[in-house]
Amino acid sequence: MSPILVRPVREQLEHDRLIRLLQTKFRRKYDAGMNPGIEQNAPVGLGPSVLYPDLVLLSADRGRKLQVVIEIETGESVNHLEALAQWAHLGKLRAAFHLYVPAGMVDVARRLCEDNHIHVSEIWSYHIVGDQPRFTLVHRSKEAPPATRVRPAAKAPVKAAPRPPTARPVAPPPKPKAVRAPKPARIAKKPIKKKK
Repeated sequence: MSPILVRPVREQLEHDRLIRLLQTKFRRKYDAGMNPGIEQNAPVGLGPSVLYPDLVLLSADRGRKLQVVIEIETGESVNHLEALAQWAHLGKLRAAFHLYVPAGMVDVARRLCEDNHIHVSEIWSYHIVGDQPRFTLVHRSKEAPPATRVRPAAKAPVKAAPRPPTARPVAPPPKPKAVRAPKPARIAKKPIKKKK
């Protein structure tokens, strides 16, 4: 359970509405489970270390591998206690950890993550315009693995374009071997007979 024991009613309603909106958005790609309010529908982990993040995104294939966990915070819940009690544990999972915070709390959330060495794959800010929330990606970890590891469909191998003939260096023509003129044949000398 979150250390935020009593979240103001208005913030709790906004929080749960954001969970439902994101669950609708992500369920096209993933098997998305949600834990709004005090509900505990989609656990992560086993035994005493079980966690209930706001959204749990599993791969849609048969393996149902954990891909992403999402925690949505409100103005009241971006604090040191929440960071240590929830974010630190979610950041240690093998899945990507995405944190959603109000636009005015982005710097506080970043500082809490850096100070406490919490690995966050992505931090998103949100603000409400009229009745609609707007989400903006404000931080992506370079070390984090991509959230989706979707293998592309098998494609025909792409052949490399042939190089133009001028692209390769041209070898110089071989040097002609020096040909020696044949030595003149020796003329055999006849022995000279001495006169007697």
